[in-house]
Amino acid sequence: MDTELGNKNEPDQHQNKKRTKAFLVFLNCMLMAVGQVAGPLLVRIYYLHGGKSNWLGAWLLTAGFPILIIPIAISYMRARARAQAGRLLVTPWLFSASVILGLLLGLDSYLYSFGMSYLPVSVSSILGSSQLAFTAIFAYIVVKHKFTHYSINAVVLMTFGSVILGFHMNGDRPRGESKGKYILGFFMTIGGAALHGFLMPALEFTYLKAGKAITFDLVLQVQFLISMFATLFCSVPMIINKDFKAISKEAAEFGLGETKYYAILLIAAIVLQLLVIGSLGVIFNSSSLLGGLVSSLLVPVQQAFAVIILKEVFNAEKGMALAMCLWGFASYLYGEYQKPEANKEGPTR
Repeated sequence: MDTELGNKNEPDQHQNKKRTKAFLVFLNCMLMAVGQVAGPLLVRIYYLHGGKSNWLGAWLLTAGFPILIIPIAISYMRARARAQAGRLLVTPWLFSASVILGLLLGLDSYLYSFGMSYLPVSVSSILGSSQLAFTAIFAYIVVKHKFTHYSINAVVLMTFGSVILGFHMNGDRPRGESKGKYILGFFMTIGGAALHGFLMPALEFTYLKAGKAITFDLVLQVQFLISMFATLFCSVPMIINKDFKAISKEAAEFGLGETKYYAILLIAAIVLQLLVIGSLGVIFNSSSLLGGLVSSLLVPVQQAFAVIILKEVFNAEKGMALAMCLWGFASYLYGEYQKPEANKEGPTR
């Protein structure tokens, strides 16, 4: 009798799990959307109205990491409630890897911040989407993912998309900005996309060598460490340059007022961390493919908000570059789905 009741409850439990998972995927996609659209806009507003510190802009990209204490604490309390000892899941290997990845993420944040200080959001978002091409290249080198016709096609298309933007530099350059600074921002953003493209396979390699099951609790702890060391990386030059002391002066001279200055910094730090949390959640509850798809599909949304809020110009060259980047991503995505199911399995969760 008990066995029959148990068997009857199994379909209901399965349906509940599916609904919960679908809700979590949707929720994390929304977090990604808020972070990816609002974060770069706020950082760009900071620069447009008097913000000068590239290191502060980089610092904002990871400074919201203490937010991760909340889900980590909830996980710890749930473990205690189940009579399981809450513990640090990070091994010495994962800790060492987190330090290195965190320092690289700090450098990556600086490259992106530098680019955002000189480039319109409509340009930097398209250049940033080229990270998928770099991810394909570094995944082949670092974790031996095989190249396919689809991934090669994606690399070529996204490269040409960036080249098209490069030919139209004069038309996109903000008023009063030198050509040299615009070109430097252009290549710094490409460098940031390349480094970000390396970080993803490097993180995958780290998990493959972890020697243990990759659970969501472990992912949260690793992400906390990576973001913390990235923030420390950006904090050191800020201390040397006395950027923290200059914040009050910069706030007083900010074009939108002192109150809005602090509000922009605070909200930017929060929404950018939501982007990190959302990305992790999508990968854990679904796949990195879906995370990449959501990220790429948000590029047109970034473009629209940049045009509406910042009054940026969306010309034919940007439209062509955007189309090529999305076409390249679609090619990459289709190629991934054509792979045998056995090749898609990731780390144990």
